[in-house]
Amino acid sequence: MSTSYKVALLPGDGTGIEVAEQARRVLEQVSSSTGTIFDIDEIPCGGQYYLEHGQDWPDDADARCRAADVILLGAVGWPSPDGNGPVTMTNGKMAGYSPVIGNRINLDLYANVRPVKLFDGVKTRISGDRKQVWQAKDVDMVFLRENTEGLYSGIGGVVGSGGVNHVASDTRIITRRASERVIRQAFEIAMQRNGAPKDGKRRVTCIVKNNVLHGCRFFHSIFQEIGAEYPEVEKDVAIVDAFTQWLIGQPEYYDVLVTTNMFGDIVTDLASVLQGGMGMAVGCNVGDDYAMFEPIHGSAPKHSGKDKVNPIAMLLATAEGLRWLGHRESDETLLRSGDAIESAIRQVIANGAPLTYDMVGEEKAAKMSVVTSAIMELIAVELS
Repeated sequence: MSTSYKVALLPGDGTGIEVAEQARRVLEQVSSSTGTIFDIDEIPCGGQYYLEHGQDWPDDADARCRAADVILLGAVGWPSPDGNGPVTMTNGKMAGYSPVIGNRINLDLYANVRPVKLFDGVKTRISGDRKQVWQAKDVDMVFLRENTEGLYSGIGGVVGSGGVNHVASDTRIITRRASERVIRQAFEIAMQRNGAPKDGKRRVTCIVKNNVLHGCRFFHSIFQEIGAEYPEVEKDVAIVDAFTQWLIGQPEYYDVLVTTNMFGDIVTDLASVLQGGMGMAVGCNVGDDYAMFEPIHGSAPKHSGKDKVNPIAMLLATAEGLRWLGHRESDETLLRSGDAIESAIRQVIANGAPLTYDMVGEEKAAKMSVVTSAIMELIAVELS
């Protein structure tokens, strides 16, 4: 009897809808190759949905996400008709808040886990040229970003008078419970890895601004407490501004890294440069009971409908989702399927084609759907 899993698919806006469709295709291929059934519940959401319905997802969307075994998210965000930034809701939040930040908070997806790996054959854009600046063996790290509080806790506002705003504030919240959970998970992940590429040492780096900020001093003190329980793991501390140069200058030093919400949001986008850009970058929003997986690129409205953007980040996110669910359900077929997706992606990249414009330039670029088809063919071979 075939095993069945329910997948909540949140396409979102623009190219998010397109990459979500590629994820659906890959799940169908996995299903065809293994017999695993994926019951896909597609939930519309985002700025475009808000403009039509006055809310950024359906009334029952939260319950549908809770009913799913795993959640896959495309990307949200759509230009406002008045041309003044993205569509925002009457509460001032960006339309698309509910499926992204809302899910993170309501489902307690407290750890944003972002693997940063450079695949053989991927080159990086430096000063407009594509060069092999780093070797694949030198870039293999995992970031953990606290995902439910910090500057994104929603505490703050704008004060004005006479129709003119005068003061705006955003209050950063750092709690012991949230910090302990994400820091402990960082050490647990380090224990499962083979150490930093440079020296093979298991190392967890705490990224803070503890020379200035009280919240960072608190976060660091908790890091020290938790770290004492893991004598096998080297403890490292980096001031966030200095860290940005070290990350690019010596990526081989880093193994597992942990930080607060907004710092993590910024430095992981920078880290995507190490792996070939946003088209290769994955975000895993993980809690104790639920998980949501997404590419970390945006909805790229200017490319919408052109079958153009890189689907690989979304497909790697799908692979991560299958592996998470496989571990949770002790399902070896899901684990093997997740590995097969990543292996197929590696093979297509190593072959040098077909790949999208961001990887090989406009002249050699293939369509998104063509790249997915090539990956699907190799998945079928891997799972045969």
